[in-house]
Amino acid sequence: MQPLKIVIIHSFYQLRGGEDAAVEQEIELLKQNYSVEIMRFHNQFGWKGALQFLCSIWNVSAAIKVRKKIKEFQPDVVHIHNWHFALGPLVFREINRLKIPVVHTIHNFRLLCPSGFLSHNGKLFTNSLRQSFAWDAVRNKVYRSSARQTFWLAFVVWFHKKIGTWKKINLYVCLSSFTVDLFQESNFGVSKEKYTVKPNFTPETATPQRTEREQHFLYIGRLSEEKGIESLLKAFSELPFLLKIAGDGPLKGLVLQAVKEFANISYIGNLTTTEVATELQKTQALVFPSVWYEGMPMTILESLSTNTPVLASNIGAMTLMITNGYDGFHFEPGNVDDLKAVVSRFDALSISEKQQMVSNAFDNYKSRYSPALQLDYFETIYNKLLRKKDD
Repeated sequence: MQPLKIVIIHSFYQLRGGEDAAVEQEIELLKQNYSVEIMRFHNQFGWKGALQFLCSIWNVSAAIKVRKKIKEFQPDVVHIHNWHFALGPLVFREINRLKIPVVHTIHNFRLLCPSGFLSHNGKLFTNSLRQSFAWDAVRNKVYRSSARQTFWLAFVVWFHKKIGTWKKINLYVCLSSFTVDLFQESNFGVSKEKYTVKPNFTPETATPQRTEREQHFLYIGRLSEEKGIESLLKAFSELPFLLKIAGDGPLKGLVLQAVKEFANISYIGNLTTTEVATELQKTQALVFPSVWYEGMPMTILESLSTNTPVLASNIGAMTLMITNGYDGFHFEPGNVDDLKAVVSRFDALSISEKQQMVSNAFDNYKSRYSPALQLDYFETIYNKLLRKKDD
């Protein structure tokens, strides 16, 4: 029997992030069992990026490229990840017209709000969920601090909702049941049977030579408002424990200022994949203080795969990914006092209690987020699409 033929399409971001990494991992995994063709689109900087953004509402050029690939490769399924903004939603209509099943993985919440994060100024922003048009988002300039750009992105999503584009997608893949519930609670208007859940995954990232745990905590990720960096710095400025911070982003200056002021906070820069694994194995626990509804953070998966407990905000997917008191602890997002209490609580655990939590973290990874589980997920998803096509 010939393997299923799949076209995977993704618009890569200007600055590589967790979503791009997750897509690349899926591609490599799918190549093991399927015949895969990849179409890579790239979001550009400057005037080229502005033109892509403007044309995303009806990107004929991208649709022609996708149609050509489909006619050449004759796939059984097309799987699209990010469509914003180099690709655009028109391709969904074109694929539907060619009668090829199409699946779309939802990595963020851009279909529900122009912010993409359901966050603004470091706080949750859910006003758009039940508005017919995201006027509150426009007024608050939630996308790139621009009312015009926020309006255009909101209009693109609204326009394609009005002409039925989003209903032409055969199946939406969500990273957690929380995302499914959020879409169902919103006015997006796509029936629940069109959603399925498939979590992200990561290879076991422990380095060959195990390292001894050190007496510090660790943050790895984007240095930005929605990631809770300000509350993280505030909490550790009032704690006696050491904190290492890795990553880059718009709040890097704030981090460097804290490093100057507080001897217990250090900045270790951007890390390679190997360096991430090494640092995760050194730390007592990963601190993940995000204040927005994350899709499924790769950093948490990497932490679990290296036997590292996670202290995470009790919000969105993190509530489901980490079990309080089992493989980490939860704290209230944005609450400095609660974060301080949880860090202190973890530090006060006995050696045996910490070792048990370390073991539990890896058990969580193996049972839910390892590559071995993924092919069964994909087999179920693609076969479901093909059965619907035959009906």
